[in-house]
Amino acid sequence: MNYRVIDKETYYRKGVFWHFTEDCKCSTSMTARVDVTELVKCSKESNTKFYVNFLYILSMVLNSRDDYKMGYLWQTEELICYDRINPTQYIFHEDTETCTPVYTSYDPDYAAFYKNAVSDIEKAKQTREYGLDMEKHPNWFDASYISWLSYDSLNIELPDGFLYFLPIINWGKYREENGRLLMPVSVRMNHAIADGYLIANVFRLLEKEMAAFCNGKVKDEQI
Repeated sequence: MNYRVIDKETYYRKGVFWHFTEDCKCSTSMTARVDVTELVKCSKESNTKFYVNFLYILSMVLNSRDDYKMGYLWQTEELICYDRINPTQYIFHEDTETCTPVYTSYDPDYAAFYKNAVSDIEKAKQTREYGLDMEKHPNWFDASYISWLSYDSLNIELPDGFLYFLPIINWGKYREENGRLLMPVSVRMNHAIADGYLIANVFRLLEKEMAAFCNGKVKDEQI
């Protein structure tokens, strides 16, 4: 884990940051349906898992811009930007109806990420421990798949005044609408470091990177 400290006095969102950390501490979230038709298709054609492919693209998007990699050290009241953030995915156990967090390190190399993500998932299936450890994983963001529902909205609440800056991402089942497969994706961020533009930009980048990913068609031998 590496990070750099952001000078609050020269931070380009200084005014917004101060307002939403001093006057009005709150988060902002947005849910939109993302067209995953081509990603589903190319995942099937390449015999790879759609879930892991989407997780890789999501991690790539959130690592593409500093605004999505911000953190807050409450002990020293420092605003920081991580060099890299990684996804905390969750595995659901049908027998206990509980979840186990899975810490998967983001790797820009697709084949390496895919292999590690699949391995991490298989290991998590062998335990029923909750095992959440945020202290040792400060630069991990929540990436949670709600597999039972193609929902229309979702809201994540944190305690008032809690300055948690990493993104919280949820997505549900995709469903067919007018011949296309649309999947609900929710993005929650602290308003001090993100606004409507930055959250909407996550969806725009997802669409862009999914198209690029599919145009590059992943082959079986890469895995």
